[in-house]
Amino acid sequence: MGLLIDRSDFREDEYVRAGERLRENLQAMQALLARPDFGQGACSLGAELEMSMVDADAQALPLNRQVLAESLDPNLQLELDRFNLEYNLSPVPAAGRPFGTMQAELEKALAALRDSAAHHGGRIIPVGILPTLQLEQLQRGWMTNIPRYHALQSGIRRIRKGQDFRIRIDGDEPLDVECDSVTMEGANTSFQVHFRINPQDFTAYYNAAQLMTPLGLAVAANSPFLLGHSLWDETRIALFKQAVDTRGATSHEWRRAARVPFGHGWVRQGAYELFAESCHLYPIIIPICSEEDIGDVVASGGIPELLELRLHQGTIWNWNRPVYDAGAGGHLRIEFRALPSGPTPLDLMAGAAYLVGLTVGMSHRIEALLPAFPFRYAEYNFYRAAQQSLNAELLWPTLDVMSPATRTARDLCLEMLPLADEGLDEIGVDAEERNSLLGVIRDRLQSGTNGAAWQRRTLERVDKGSRPEALAELVEACLLY
Repeated sequence: MGLLIDRSDFREDEYVRAGERLRENLQAMQALLARPDFGQGACSLGAELEMSMVDADAQALPLNRQVLAESLDPNLQLELDRFNLEYNLSPVPAAGRPFGTMQAELEKALAALRDSAAHHGGRIIPVGILPTLQLEQLQRGWMTNIPRYHALQSGIRRIRKGQDFRIRIDGDEPLDVECDSVTMEGANTSFQVHFRINPQDFTAYYNAAQLMTPLGLAVAANSPFLLGHSLWDETRIALFKQAVDTRGATSHEWRRAARVPFGHGWVRQGAYELFAESCHLYPIIIPICSEEDIGDVVASGGIPELLELRLHQGTIWNWNRPVYDAGAGGHLRIEFRALPSGPTPLDLMAGAAYLVGLTVGMSHRIEALLPAFPFRYAEYNFYRAAQQSLNAELLWPTLDVMSPATRTARDLCLEMLPLADEGLDEIGVDAEERNSLLGVIRDRLQSGTNGAAWQRRTLERVDKGSRPEALAELVEACLLY
């Protein structure tokens, strides 16, 4: 969705042409992956941090364009709603101190951004869901006014035949509301981690990421409140799935795949399998086509841009998403999308290090475990971790007794710390950095406190009978960090 989009209205023949181009892209991807030298290189890491802006009263402040206009940082960009911004961290080699490098860049960027926001009476808050959000702030009028978001809105409503979005989430205080726009998705702010890997390692790494993401999510959960309701520890997971759902309310539409899926099974044939899945299972939302002669580029040994495929992938929000990038000679990445924003740069880096380390460490063991762990168990774990985070009862594969076993997320996360350290060591992360970041995770697990638990305890402490006032106090407490 970061690609240049300059309009939001399209003809039906443009959708037909985009479908044809998408199939050409897919054939080119298959040819690229057949090249023995494609995508080879050292592992690297990058990330994107989404955040919200609030005013002096801790309410959403819709001035992202004004703040961006004052910034000279090319890594800062607008997000879906007018109170959202996103910062793209520079890619760094995985070897050495990658998380410390990213943390330093992020801290510097946040300091500059906070200064810019202050000129408009604003403050920056990285948090999974802004606790003080109100329903009227998530309707169409709050969308950032640029063509790509209008194109997203139009494309999804075209498939839904104009139906509004209904959000229903269970929890301590169940929520059932309607929204006229995809802007409800803007309530979510995430920390998306990119991990470049070689194509031949993709299957093992991706399957390992799918198995381990529930643990990373349980540790990082930071989104327990939405529209004044106490819901899941990581409410973003349920909200995102419904806020951009292209399935309508008709009797047959539920059979389509969700646009925000955890996955459809263990990967067996590498990255191509996932790109093909996206092309075949999901209708096109934004039918923009390039003039690239894909066949000639591939035949001459070049690296095609594959704009249509990349744009289509950008409108399918797998929680672990395969990414093709034509840059740096062409390469593949796994984008870990499940981690929430906040609360601090150190917390963000610790959560990223833990999940990346678990993925690499498990990649050598995952193939042996798959027969003992059907994919539906991994999907089950993901949603249980989103609901109850460290207190969730998860299923876990075992090869010595009847599989799966039942374990608490907190116990599993503690048990897996050495595996995370092993994985980080394998990709060359400095020992001191590993110890420091995993120490943050260990302390969090031993205390049983993640962002969601802290938010719940804080709200209980400050709530004197007025929920809106208590949520504003909670935001103020978050801003202290």
